[in-house]
Amino acid sequence: MLQMEVVGVRVEMPSNQPIVLLKETQGERYLPIWIGMTEATAIAMAQAEEPPPRPLTHDLFRDVLDALGVGLRTVNIVALREGIFFADLVFSNGVEVSARPSDSIALALRTGARIFASEDVVREAGVIIPDDQEGQEDEVEKFREFLDQISPEDFGRAG
Repeated sequence: MLQMEVVGVRVEMPSNQPIVLLKETQGERYLPIWIGMTEATAIAMAQAEEPPPRPLTHDLFRDVLDALGVGLRTVNIVALREGIFFADLVFSNGVEVSARPSDSIALALRTGARIFASEDVVREAGVIIPDDQEGQEDEVEKFREFLDQISPEDFGRAG
């Protein structure tokens, strides 16, 4: 498993399809996952550390885990089948639950859990985003340029 970090969320135009971009922490590959608008909002809010006026579903799930004394240890993106990504939530009590990567990422950002992806998934759907010719660009700008050149059909749609 390869440790990943969340680069950001963006809505692809003109389709209005949100995408979350992960990057290997010890590598150069990025993993784009098309997600739903609700999950995109939940991920973006967690990254911005903006508390919602009322708890979102992912906040509720985090609070329930806390109340039960169970932590989310890791999120593992384990498979890509027919364009659909699959993830597992791994809890501190050893229980594993299958979940959508988008929900898993939103929960990981709220709990501080680490995110991993299998080598097979990154090999199949990962991409290398070329550096700008003028030097170092920040990750979000590279993400925007990357999105201008691809479509959901390039990698599958569900996350």
